[in-house]
Amino acid sequence: MSETLTSTKDLKRTLGFWDLMGASVGQIIGAGIMSLTGVAIGMTGRSVPIAFIVSAIMVVVSWYPATLINSIGRFRGGQYSIIGSLVSEKLTGAWTIIFILRNVSLSMYCLSFADYALPFLPMLPRKSIAIGILVLMYVLNYLGIDAFAKLQNVIVFALVLALTLFSIYGLRKVNMGSYMDDTWMMGGWLGLARSAAQLTFATGGANVIINLSGEAKNPARDIPWVMITSTIGVAVLYAFMATIAAGVLPTHEVANQPLTKVAQTFLPRGLYVFFIIGGAWMALISTLNSQLASCTKPLMQACNDGWLPNKIARLHKKYRTPVILLTIFFMVGLLPIVFNFSISVLSRITSTLGSVTSMFIAAGLLNIKKRYPKQWAKSVLHCSDGMRTFWVVVACLILLMQAILLGSSLPLPMLIGNIVVVVVGFIFAEVRFKSGNVHIENSVEVEE
Repeated sequence: MSETLTSTKDLKRTLGFWDLMGASVGQIIGAGIMSLTGVAIGMTGRSVPIAFIVSAIMVVVSWYPATLINSIGRFRGGQYSIIGSLVSEKLTGAWTIIFILRNVSLSMYCLSFADYALPFLPMLPRKSIAIGILVLMYVLNYLGIDAFAKLQNVIVFALVLALTLFSIYGLRKVNMGSYMDDTWMMGGWLGLARSAAQLTFATGGANVIINLSGEAKNPARDIPWVMITSTIGVAVLYAFMATIAAGVLPTHEVANQPLTKVAQTFLPRGLYVFFIIGGAWMALISTLNSQLASCTKPLMQACNDGWLPNKIARLHKKYRTPVILLTIFFMVGLLPIVFNFSISVLSRITSTLGSVTSMFIAAGLLNIKKRYPKQWAKSVLHCSDGMRTFWVVVACLILLMQAILLGSSLPLPMLIGNIVVVVVGFIFAEVRFKSGNVHIENSVEVEE
């Protein structure tokens, strides 16, 4: 009888630098730029390019501690392993519960895809299209990490080309002389801050590749540089696109509208179709693909450690895919579609909870010198003790501000729900840890 594989040690280590870059760029360019640009314009008017720039800075700084941490070795359980090895073993239990709910964002990508597909498939209900694309990506990821990487690289090439063409054609249509009219910062400083905080969902995403560390060929070398370069590169592209989105039509016509509202006014018919399919469709498919590929790996390690039953971490013998966990996340993405959650609310839920869990990870940098002194000393991103503390404090302040700004804009029932999830996560961690069933293994691989 063949052995059942359940450990993160059994994952295929096949992802190179460009595979990780494809996963990162594909995760960043998605529902945010396509669906939240209009929402941000509704908050801050034509100052939305500034909001994008501020949000990108917030993302890079808030995740810089994690970037430094990943320069020392392989964290097989991704973000989960960072917390367990550098912060607190008990905290990994709370993080696990919060992480599961954060992935309701899967449904947001599916719903956004449906919005862009409806003009081409008017005979199908929006909900059916959203469920259909979720099923398709579930099947693809079932076939393993190799299938994911091959498709992802093709998709990312198509979407970057489409967004570049949008920028080239659109910049000629913007009247820069009247750009800073009375709709510039129409929501004041608070509107700009809230829009920047929400747009971290658009400029963020590079951190997803931390959870692919167990499948990377050289994670310590590749992951930090991919996180930095992909975020900066996409932010530059977003700055151009945001200027066009806010500057071609009157603000009231594009506020809270998808990016297609602007694109159809200046793109030739053929390029407009390519923008929808190669840009909007591919952006959302690539993000959905990246998230489904990466979200199961931290939970595999949580199962290995006893927070969840180890049998649900079982890998498919041929494809080395955690099929049961993949199915669980399929259901996490499906339920909000079935119950008609709005895209805006979903983005604020996931961003608010993400800010909380990201603070856990940032704090790990404080202990890296004590836990891995030799590896930290050799890191190409090594910095002084004072700078380590500086990056952690600044990152946590940014993340706390994001949580407050986004949490305060949630409907009261949703805000209470977020707080309940965090509380339940900590209660679960306390009870399960005391049960004696949790045994945290070393899931970090470093060179001695």
